[in-house]
Amino acid sequence: MTLFDIELFWLHVSPSFYGLMYALSFLIGFWVLKKRNQFTELQLDNLFLYVFLGVILWWRFWYVVFYNFNHYLNNLWDVLKFWEWGMSFHWWVLWVVFAMILFSRRNKLNFYKVADEVCAILPIGLGLWRLWNYANNELLGYAGYNGYLSIMIDWIWYFPSTLLESLLEWLILWIILLYLYKNKKYNGQVASVFLIWYGVLRFIVELFFRQPDVHIWYVFSVFSMWSLLSIPMVIIWIYFYVHLSKDRINK
Repeated sequence: MTLFDIELFWLHVSPSFYGLMYALSFLIGFWVLKKRNQFTELQLDNLFLYVFLGVILWWRFWYVVFYNFNHYLNNLWDVLKFWEWGMSFHWWVLWVVFAMILFSRRNKLNFYKVADEVCAILPIGLGLWRLWNYANNELLGYAGYNGYLSIMIDWIWYFPSTLLESLLEWLILWIILLYLYKNKKYNGQVASVFLIWYGVLRFIVELFFRQPDVHIWYVFSVFSMWSLLSIPMVIIWIYFYVHLSKDRINK
């Protein structure tokens, strides 16, 4: 879904609603972190550069390899079409962790403190991206629902699972993280809770409220790829949550 189409000399410009959601996510996140004043202006600029490169490059790479590899193997130039659908949250998490490690070491900051600041604003982007999914009729819920805000494609009605995800991943998760951010007891608490609850909420929606993409379908006849990847993510960050809380107690 494009916002508009114009020709500038020999260049065709056609920005998408998807791109707008990315831009808004970064701009709002930048503004919130600047207001919280936990980084210098130079540090904040560098942090967003690291994260931006991760989103654009490695998030796409993960999708190409794990979600639609056969297509891209036969259509190599399509890998460069970043404006088309094809990103993966789970690889984005791995890259952002790596980016925050580099940023923390370079600026001699506590990694877990940086992670708390970044994770506290992530629900903003998640909510906006899910709204784009809904507007573009993507990531459909189960068929046969024709109630409020349902989606119709080829005369079949679908449950608006992306709106449910937007509500859970943005509003509910934002409220939880906002409370924790203001009452944080140790560094790493906000980041751990974010990743645990995101994985749990994503798993629930994937398992009960939406159907997997046609080109992937179910893994082990039960799980979507996204729900399956959420399981180790939850387990890993429960470990970190327990470890960090014990470490705080022992100090």
